[in-house]
Amino acid sequence: MLSIKVLGPGCANCVRVAEVAQQAVSMLAAEAQVEKVTDPAEIGKYRILATPGLVINEKVVCAGRIPSAAEVTTWVASALG
Repeated sequence: MLSIKVLGPGCANCVRVAEVAQQAVSMLAAEAQVEKVTDPAEIGKYRILATPGLVINEKVVCAGRIPSAAEVTTWVASALG
């Protein structure tokens, strides 16, 4: 099962990234847990300069912007191997 984390304070952009990630998981019929991380100390562990951030299987794939659905789908498919 994939671990997907959305890093950010819970703003509209963070919500949008979580939605895009969930859509990608659904489209690929993958088994994944999408988790929102709002704790600043926890976000700091990923060393991103801006939120929202997207982490798939503990690898930062995007930070500081809202990725397209196609990008997220590609990253999820790649993580599935």
